[in-house]
Amino acid sequence: MVTLSAFADEISPDFDVQLDTLKENRVGCIELRGVGGKNVMQLSDEELKDLVARAADHGVGFSSVGSPIGKFPLDGDFNEEIERMKRAVEIAHIIGCRYVRVFSYFIPEGDDPARHRDQCVVQVAKLAEICELTNVQCALENESHIYGDTGDRMLDLFQSVQSPGLVGVFDPANFVVCGERPYEDCWRKIKSRIAYFHIKDAVRGTGKIVPSGQGDGDVAQILGEATREGFDGFLSLEPHLQVAAASYGVTGPELFGTAVRALRDVLKEIGATEKKAPPAP
Repeated sequence: MVTLSAFADEISPDFDVQLDTLKENRVGCIELRGVGGKNVMQLSDEELKDLVARAADHGVGFSSVGSPIGKFPLDGDFNEEIERMKRAVEIAHIIGCRYVRVFSYFIPEGDDPARHRDQCVVQVAKLAEICELTNVQCALENESHIYGDTGDRMLDLFQSVQSPGLVGVFDPANFVVCGERPYEDCWRKIKSRIAYFHIKDAVRGTGKIVPSGQGDGDVAQILGEATREGFDGFLSLEPHLQVAAASYGVTGPELFGTAVRALRDVLKEIGATEKKAPPAP
């Protein structure tokens, strides 16, 4: 069984519109990234508590803090990242979720990622260490232009950082955009560390983002194997169906519904069922 979640800021920056659209589409959780044009890391405790109360009124909980931690230059002040990670753990406790989404650091354009491998590993390990004495985990996502943008480098990170504070987020479309074959090159190598999915699909060669099952992301094959092997976590919709738009809310309510229906078609195909979202804190 799986639980549907979403980057609801793709629907609209307006939290009420986000909640109404989630309810209409029977999606019970939010991966909190942005509200009202503010990133989750900019929200105060009072703002966060207000969001939790409003979400609870709609029967909506939270699956993850959709932080930008790790989308950071390697020559930047890493102490800033440490402080952001500590704050992200606090945010996770306030909104009642287990995961904080993180990345594995931008590689300078034109450089060989191997030159920066040791620094990336050390910095991811330090983020995970902050979580080790909490009930929160760093959820490491694959993303283009960062160290962990291929299956092999994600595997390297997981093998190198043997921390209970670190789990994996699998984004099939991001692997396609990076020229990887999601099932063969990535899923088979790192599936034992994956606790969470970001759901979007992409077309090989063009990188065009499409609804689940309509691209080359091997979405049905991967989710089918994951659920047969006991995966029962979150599938967080990140539709990106109007990627040309340069703002949050790029997908909008109508195309968000398209993305939800496509994912449910995949779940029906593989025989997976949804479970009710966890209650709000």
